[in-house]
Amino acid sequence: MTIRLPGFQILRRSLPSKTATVGVPKGHIAVYIGKTQKKRFVVPISYLNHPLFLDLLGRAEEEFGFNHPMGGLTIPCQEEVFLDLTSRLSSS
Repeated sequence: MTIRLPGFQILRRSLPSKTATVGVPKGHIAVYIGKTQKKRFVVPISYLNHPLFLDLLGRAEEEFGFNHPMGGLTIPCQEEVFLDLTSRLSSS
């Protein structure tokens, strides 16, 4: 099941690393959000240049380096924080 919200979507199931690009439209990237239970989101690539999103990426680098356990980009933050950030980015 996929939930589409402005600027991103939530996929209700985890996908194996070999299929990490399944369901990711051109110009978007899949990220896994959460500290223990991770949820997959698909966000526009343009978010990667925003300072607030870059801060999240810095945290991911500190925690995981380049070894992301989900096979995709994993960001260790609370889902609510990520949703708040992406909602602000999509409205700007």
